[in-house]
Amino acid sequence: MPAADSDVARLYREHSKRVYRWVQRFESAADAEEVVHEIFVKVIERIDGFRAEASPTTWLYRMTTNHCINRRRDSGRRAELWRAHAGALWAQPVVAVDQETVAFLRQFWATLDDELVETGVYYFIDGVTQAEIARIVGCSERTVGNRLRRLRSAANAAAGRTL
Repeated sequence: MPAADSDVARLYREHSKRVYRWVQRFESAADAEEVVHEIFVKVIERIDGFRAEASPTTWLYRMTTNHCINRRRDSGRRAELWRAHAGALWAQPVVAVDQETVAFLRQFWATLDDELVETGVYYFIDGVTQAEIARIVGCSERTVGNRLRRLRSAANAAAGRTL
């Protein structure tokens, strides 16, 4: 087995359960396993590009988050939940997420660029600090702060109110 194949097998053994839990932030339990397999197909395709500048966990976390964001962007919209919940969601991190919040976020994410969505997921859903986000995405803490301000502004504009 070539080195890349054994690397993927090791990553799957060591991280697939964690990736599954991450996927469940976005997908139902019925779909989560399929999505995990989609992500590991991407791992197979991209393993040669992994430069180990980040830990494998960080690399998989970012890949999982972006994959799920893109899946959500391609799915249907839920405008009613959007109107009902837009104002309050961006006031503080939401670590324990209920299904209504997840549904709203799926709607909102589809209106934003990938950088804002990625930053928002890390901060508001996962409760990651701005410093950690900067390290994960490879930008400054100031840039992360600016993205969070833009995100709040977008949520306020979409909700038609100010937080």
